[in-house]
Order: sequence, then C-alpha cells, then structure tokens
Amino acid sequence: MCSPLGDKKVNRNQVKGSAKDIAGKIQQSVGKATGSGSQQVKGVAKQVEGKLQKGVGQAEQAAEDADKGKVK
Repeated sequence: MCSPLGDKKVNRNQVKGSAKDIAGKIQQSVGKATGSGSQQVKGVAKQVEGKLQKGVGQAEQAAEDADKGKVK
C-alpha cells in the first residue's frame, strides 16, 4: 500500500493504529468535556492500543524493507 508521502509505504497496522490513536484522543476529549472519567480512561486506553498497533506496523515495515535490502 503506497501512501501519499511519496515512496514511503505504510501497512494496515500502521493505518489502523493511527486511527485508534485519533479515536482515543477524541474519546478522551469528549470524556473531559462531559465530565465522564470512564470515557477519559477508555480514550487513553484506546490511544495506547493504537500506538502499540502502529509500532507493530512499523516493525513489520522495517522487517519487510530489510528483507528487500532497503535498510539504510
């Protein structure tokens, strides 16, 4: 999957992880605005999950690039 960032590639885990991180930030903000501590906590948890998934995607991409001889 090619990104609009030129030849830089991203994989599904990177995309899904970024989406979860953003959704978590929104959920946390809504929780703050409404005074819901549980929504804030759920939002933070979703952000952590997203960051972990994105990290897995980055590791997968690095392994793929290394396999193809693209390591810098």
